[in-house]
Amino acid sequence: MRALDVIGVRVEMPSNNPIVLLRERDGDRYLPIWIGAPEASAIAFAQQGVVPPRPLTHDLLKDVIAALGRRLEEVRIVEVRDNVYFAELAFDGGATVSSRTSDAIALALRVGCPIVSAEEVLDSGGVPVPDEDEDEVEKFREFLDHITPEDFESGSGPAPGSDR
Repeated sequence: MRALDVIGVRVEMPSNNPIVLLRERDGDRYLPIWIGAPEASAIAFAQQGVVPPRPLTHDLLKDVIAALGRRLEEVRIVEVRDNVYFAELAFDGGATVSSRTSDAIALALRVGCPIVSAEEVLDSGGVPVPDEDEDEVEKFREFLDHITPEDFESGSGPAPGSDR
């Protein structure tokens, strides 16, 4: 398993489909995953530290996990099948639960647990970005600094490399 960092979310043009961009922590690969608009908003809220007046679904799940005395140890992106990413939630005590990747990422950001990927997933969907392309990554980060969850309100069906 390889550790990943969440770079952020954006809307891909011209399809208007949101994507979440992950980066291999000790490597040069990025993993773009097309996601749904609600999940994009949930990830953006978590990254921006937005606390809603009432718990949203991922906040509720975080609260349920804590109320049950459990701890989410890590989120694992375990497989790509037919251009769909599969994840699992790994809890203390060894229990695992299958999850859509976007939901797992949104939850991981809320509880502060690591996100990891199987090497095969990165081999299949990872995009190498050499150091000389870091300017493009910086432009993407600047874009992320100015995007809001409301920017994800539109969108269509699943795209290749999605989690739906």
